Amino acid sequence: MARYDYHCPDCGATFEVEHPMSAHPTVSCPSCGHVADRVFDPSGIVFKGSGFYNTDQRGKGGAPKSEKCESCGACD
Repeated sequence: MARYDYHCPDCGATFEVEHPMSAHPTVSCPSCGHVADRVFDPSGIVFKGSGFYNTDQRGKGGAPKSEKCESCGACD
């Protein structure tokens, strides 16, 4: 179950409703009974901290270097 914020355009109340992600129910305001709109909240995952990139990279060796192509001479 996920929690979603809803806002009532009639009385201005903001409240939270819990329902499955797959459900798209018509939600009524608990204060006045008017149909409420779901609030879009773009805050998903926030990556903070100095160690994020250091821990998610592969070893210091990196990808193996490819050998120079001698057939055409264009590769460096």
